[in-house]
Amino acid sequence: MSSFELLVVFILAGFVGYSIVWRITPALHSPLMAVTNAVSSIVIVGALMAFAHASVDVGWPYFCLLGALFCCMVNIVGGFWMTHRMLAMFRKTQKGER
Repeated sequence: MSSFELLVVFILAGFVGYSIVWRITPALHSPLMAVTNAVSSIVIVGALMAFAHASVDVGWPYFCLLGALFCCMVNIVGGFWMTHRMLAMFRKTQKGER
């Protein structure tokens, strides 16, 4: 695959992802976060596989891979953090505890 084709796939994936997420109702936000975390973990595995097969030449595809890894890691950490906070809302509090 040429680097131009990789760029086209990257741009189309970003557009499709944005348009899908924008149309989700607020009631489905929590399940969507769980699915997004799963998709992000798949993207991380794909980016790591691409790093393994990438040439030594550092160009813009290399930085796109780094950007994908960074965005996915931020998404996963943020998703787990938000899930932890949401689950804490449903925990029973004991006497003397806030």
